[in-house]
Amino acid sequence: MGKKVNIVVVGIGGYGNLYVQQLLDFGNEMNASIAGIVDPNPELSGNYGRIIENNIPVFSTIEEFYINHNADLAILSTPIHLHASQTCYALLKGSNVLCEKPMCASLQEVKKIIETRNQTGKFVAIGFNWSFSPSVHDLKRDVLNGVFGKPKRLKTIVNWPRDAAYYNRNNWAGRLYSEDGAPILDSVANNATSHYLHHMFYLLGSKEDESVPIKDVSAELYHANPIDSFDTCAVKITTQAAVKIYYYATHAVKDSFGPHFLYEFEHATISRSDGQRENHVIARFKDGTEKVYPDPEKDHLQKLLTCINAVENGNHDILCGPEAATPHVQAITAMHESVPTITLFPENLINLDQEANVTCVEGLSETLFQCYEQWTLPSEVNVPWAKRGGMIEIKNSLVK
Repeated sequence: MGKKVNIVVVGIGGYGNLYVQQLLDFGNEMNASIAGIVDPNPELSGNYGRIIENNIPVFSTIEEFYINHNADLAILSTPIHLHASQTCYALLKGSNVLCEKPMCASLQEVKKIIETRNQTGKFVAIGFNWSFSPSVHDLKRDVLNGVFGKPKRLKTIVNWPRDAAYYNRNNWAGRLYSEDGAPILDSVANNATSHYLHHMFYLLGSKEDESVPIKDVSAELYHANPIDSFDTCAVKITTQAAVKIYYYATHAVKDSFGPHFLYEFEHATISRSDGQRENHVIARFKDGTEKVYPDPEKDHLQKLLTCINAVENGNHDILCGPEAATPHVQAITAMHESVPTITLFPENLINLDQEANVTCVEGLSETLFQCYEQWTLPSEVNVPWAKRGGMIEIKNSLVK
């Protein structure tokens, strides 16, 4: 085992705290150590005491860290509108980067990230959890090898309640733009459930490190919470290969459900549903046979180990880099183009669950599940409040 991989963790108030916890607990086993912490309010982290006990230097900004320190790997768990600039800054300072999802909020930022990565010769990994899972890699290899035949259509539904504290936890949650006008586009599809929209693109990619190019997007976007962006979406996406992808997600419900998906191929269906054999992914062939893949939800921090190993081995073949994450950025921006003004649910249907402090929409869970079952959008089943956006064509399949 060689020299330990030095890591700077940027942003530890939310998801970044999980990286800190993992590195403090298992850093020696992973041959990694924390070179520094960057956060304007580090004392809010549950691991702040351990950070101080271990004499780990703490900085308010990423620029302050790099004045007298360096890192083999920078982990960015920061607001969406900072992802691109911080990724490029860390690359130019000699660090490889693991950037949390989503990669960024605009295609211009995607281009800058790819250009800077190519210029520096470092790697950039985008932290979509499932795309680092060995289970998913096995499944994708089977897709690429034609085990299931050609893909026909895919759908996913994720109903995850989020309370008022979720939207009040910072100054960018649920916002479309920052105070200085930088795009954020935070939403149910671009943050908490983004993994599962990206996963469909990734699974259909023609190479292990690519996602499928998308052709067009038609969206329905709604909100019940007092936010700029949407907390509910129903989306139909067509790939360049004419495969239909349906995606339903909301935070405005009382009960949690999903991620639940069904992918139809020529010779099999692939599904994951709550309670299905420990949430395993199951491929069911037309001849009655099955193939089971372990639940990828169990591999949340495989991305950390993958990046540490990539630094150690000098192997920069990251399977979820900027190219693989680009269709997700394209889909999100197209969704907002499809629906420039996000629809507010009817006030008489919006309720507050006092116990959970969650804003809910009456009948929404049932409506989204009906649409999921029927491969359709709310506007297509004559839901009174439904309003369909325009169809947006994607001009460039991938940023090169």
